[in-house]
Amino acid sequence: MKTGYVSFRAVRRIGLATIGAAVFGIVVLRISTAVAQKQGAATDKKKKSTYAALAEAPEKARQRKNPFEGDPQAVAAGGKLFQQHCVECHGEKAGGTSKAPSLLREEVQASTPGALFWIITNGVVRRGMPVWSKLPEQQRWQIVADCYVPAVVEASIPEASIPGLAVGEQRAVIPQRPQLASPAKLIRA
Repeated sequence: MKTGYVSFRAVRRIGLATIGAAVFGIVVLRISTAVAQKQGAATDKKKKSTYAALAEAPEKARQRKNPFEGDPQAVAAGGKLFQQHCVECHGEKAGGTSKAPSLLREEVQASTPGALFWIITNGVVRRGMPVWSKLPEQQRWQIVADCYVPAVVEASIPEASIPGLAVGEQRAVIPQRPQLASPAKLIRA
């Protein structure tokens, strides 16, 4: 009789151990799935929100015009300021680095000078862009003049020779950022 009682206890222990292992496995699976989903959502959000701050600029700020638009001296001064303050994060040719996004992307070039000025002034602290309101307003506009190259209509190519372009349409081209002089050349000049 005692042997039957002992075997029943052994079966009960094995059953409880199996149930415990199954519950533990389910809990671990649920946690790992939740973590993976959270990481995936964070990655998607990061990809989508890299340039989202441009859309957050107030309408009044977006409508502001650059007082230095078309001024070559302001563009040159903006280039020097870009070298001093922006190259470390955005790269020598503004193509972006691991620290900051490219300023050559369509999202940036399609925005208004006022939106760029607003971003420079207020920063995007959650993404690591500092607030540059300490720079005088004139210098911030000069940086915008250097970074912002409005789309130009490509008139030299006949419309019919551009694939995918209907007759009568014009194609906007965003020029590449010109090579800036190195700081050593600026000092010697």
